[in-house]
Amino acid sequence: MLARWTICGTLGCLAISLTYNWIAFRNFDDDALRQGLISAAVLPIILAGPLFFYLTLKMRELASANHQLAELASTDHLTKCLNRRALVAHVEKAMQHSGDAAQGALLMIDADHFKQINDTYGHDRGDVALVRIATVIRQCVRQGDLVGRVGGEEFAVMVRGVTAAEAVGIAHRIRRAVENMPIEMPCGTMHRLTISIGCAPFVGKTTFRAMFSTADHMLYEAKAAGRNRVAARMESEMKKAG
Repeated sequence: MLARWTICGTLGCLAISLTYNWIAFRNFDDDALRQGLISAAVLPIILAGPLFFYLTLKMRELASANHQLAELASTDHLTKCLNRRALVAHVEKAMQHSGDAAQGALLMIDADHFKQINDTYGHDRGDVALVRIATVIRQCVRQGDLVGRVGGEEFAVMVRGVTAAEAVGIAHRIRRAVENMPIEMPCGTMHRLTISIGCAPFVGKTTFRAMFSTADHMLYEAKAAGRNRVAARMESEMKKAG
């Protein structure tokens, strides 16, 4: 890209310079015309080439900086998931694009007894636990699925193009994976992490607020039923799985 813009810019200046000088010197004798065209060719190459190279390099650096700023503005600094604002925007955009053909589920995920980790082992271990959970979630979903951190120890995942049963299966896969990946505490012991998940399947056009409300209610049900489980609303019924 850098070389292409430099070459194209230089050739453009060269063409303009040659055209202008040919028009300006065409009524002069051949020697004057030749000298004018030589000058018209040499100067753009000497001046325009480095100038376009420098400008293109700066434009690329600016584009890279803008991209990094956009990522920082939309990413949770600790877990590297989407932050709440970015997740809502991405979900709403996906729903508008899919329209009535939309199908999938929103998963609300909450770490069980997370306050005990902070109180017992310190907030640094709590941060390690959040990063571990976020990493496991990303490993268990597809590349196109949306993963965001929506609260202190709460995450949300939007899985698209899956049935309600498939969404519940994904939720259980995440739950089991977190349970099977304990973290080491300062005393050398391994602490088992568990999560509760509320699943809100959808078919057809909907909004993030509607999905979030249902998934959050299901998450409450999962917590009330004993934690470390999945609760889902399916076919107007509430079905829980442990």
